[in-house]
Amino acid sequence: MNLSRHPELLDRLAAAYALGTLRGRARRRFEAMAREQAPVRAAALLWESRVASFNELPQPQTPAPAVWTRIDNLLAAEREQAAMQAARTTPAATPPPNPRGWLGSLAWWRGAGVAGAVATVAALAVSLGLQNELGQERTRANGLQAELQTQTTQVAQLQAELQARPRIEYVAVLNDQQASAALLVTFDPEGQRLNLQRVGGFQEAADRSLQLWALPPGAAPRSLGVLSRERLLQLAADAAALRETPALAVSLEPLGGVPSETGPTGPVLFQGALIRKQI
Repeated sequence: MNLSRHPELLDRLAAAYALGTLRGRARRRFEAMAREQAPVRAAALLWESRVASFNELPQPQTPAPAVWTRIDNLLAAEREQAAMQAARTTPAATPPPNPRGWLGSLAWWRGAGVAGAVATVAALAVSLGLQNELGQERTRANGLQAELQTQTTQVAQLQAELQARPRIEYVAVLNDQQASAALLVTFDPEGQRLNLQRVGGFQEAADRSLQLWALPPGAAPRSLGVLSRERLLQLAADAAALRETPALAVSLEPLGGVPSETGPTGPVLFQGALIRKQI
């Protein structure tokens, strides 16, 4: 099956492959296609680059177990306070008749008054303690809410950054003589630049430079720029110049590169097809 004729299916399979959700026989079949078809290999490398960028996102922070314990205590204290409030509003029961007459009633009311005073003092003490604890728990809960709000804001900013990432109109995977991927090249039409990522282990000598060439059909190679030694770099490029370029190549040149008019003077190390993507 030629997946390059089904760009949406290819994009979904490449994403699943990079995320690790494509498994078993389907994963092995996709890897076999990637070895044989340059567009499949390019899509896989592109999605692997996208997934790798998520490692830069901040790690999620799990609230400490004590936070949930405090929240449970806060809810329990509120329930106890509501029960005490309901008990205060319940009508008092009528005292039972006293066979000793009004003297017995007086003693009973004095005892009831002392017990009520003690209960009131105890209730006030408990209420003050609960209110103090509730205040502390509310402060902690507000702090947790502020922290979660900060994390939500950071996630929103990261999502906006991901959405603002450059679009891709062209993609190329440049392979070495052993057909191993060495360089991933993408073109951003809005920024008018080529984004290059080294995916192999090649490193040129100190007195040599790698130079990128466009290979238009029926014409001499045209220099697109000299590569620096960073793994990620950008080169200015014109969309019109790439429109008629079916392939790219990288040659090993003297330090600083050579003029475009002379063409490559050193060996061609990497080359590959330039594929236009749907954007």
